[in-house]
Amino acid sequence: MTKDEILKALESVIDPELRQNIVELDMVRSIEIRDGGVVDVMVSLTTPGCPIRNHFQTGVTDAAKTVEGVTQVNVSFDVLSDQQKANLQRKLGRGGGLPTGALAQVANVICVGSGKGGVGKSTLTVNLAAALAAEGKKVGVLDADVWGYSVPRMVGLGNDRPSVSAQRKIIPLEAHGLKVISIGFFLKEDEAVVWRGPMLHKALTQFLEDVGWGELDYLLIDLPPGTGDVSMTLSQLLPQATFMIVTTPQEVAQKVARRAAQMADKVNLEISGIIENMSGFVTPDGQRYPIFGEGGGQRLADELEVPLLGKVPLTMPLRAHADSGIPLVAVDPDDPAAQAIRHTARGILALMPGAPVQLPVLEVVQAGPPQPVGMSLPMA
Repeated sequence: MTKDEILKALESVIDPELRQNIVELDMVRSIEIRDGGVVDVMVSLTTPGCPIRNHFQTGVTDAAKTVEGVTQVNVSFDVLSDQQKANLQRKLGRGGGLPTGALAQVANVICVGSGKGGVGKSTLTVNLAAALAAEGKKVGVLDADVWGYSVPRMVGLGNDRPSVSAQRKIIPLEAHGLKVISIGFFLKEDEAVVWRGPMLHKALTQFLEDVGWGELDYLLIDLPPGTGDVSMTLSQLLPQATFMIVTTPQEVAQKVARRAAQMADKVNLEISGIIENMSGFVTPDGQRYPIFGEGGGQRLADELEVPLLGKVPLTMPLRAHADSGIPLVAVDPDDPAAQAIRHTARGILALMPGAPVQLPVLEVVQAGPPQPVGMSLPMA
């Protein structure tokens, strides 16, 4: 076992933001081999609040353990100096600077997805966010369903426009105690989005890197249906995120949702749980009718060996409040759907830590006024 062998193994650890391995990027600051096969590795980050710190922790540990004789790996971190960052910028040709860790104060990122449309994914995302906020958590919602964006209407923000801070960060709009960003805020009302993959990638990158999310316990991302460009982009930008699958009890929907699970597995997104939506229709007098069948969510959860976090029935107030722009859980907590959503939110709280890791935020001193980064969204 030698330092060169360990360094060679670390070439498999890729920085998902810079798209190169950490050895090429000169981020491996030191390697120390101690008695008993214990290896200490120090990695330099671009910012102390790096949102993908856990990605490096796991990646370096797993890679170093592939070297014969390594029994234990201790990973520590420091931060690149201003000169080292400047050298890295020149090497990469990034005049706009390195990633600044916009999500550094976000503790948990949850992608809410499904294999098909029409399963109530956006309604659940908004109401789960409101339920988590009712539990005292700081919550943000990113509407990544760029073709079928509906979150602005569901939270009553309509066609409002975000402002931009002096640091050139987009400031999320707020409603019902939630921070919200959607492509709908940058378009004319009900305008269709006709974009190809590269434009979608740039827009989502800007929503993650150029939005001043601040300190959040949870960021919920409403994905578009299917397993296409947006889901793959987010898996690249957010390797620490978890994936929550929404299905209905119907067997056909369950089989389609399984494809979303396969996509998550292929892009290394952890599946945190299943939510069964439209789990029967509950009438105003309390009668329940299983109009979409029974048990699809549980069967999918059993197959994937993940928890079924909740079974949310369809009620008339759930639909009505989505259209009116007020999350149901915020105004009618006794509704059967609201009760099920709050139960699901408590399941999420039990699965994931609730507070962001408090890390110092690196202040970058610039020689002039701050320069805009990312693509230009239509702010008019």
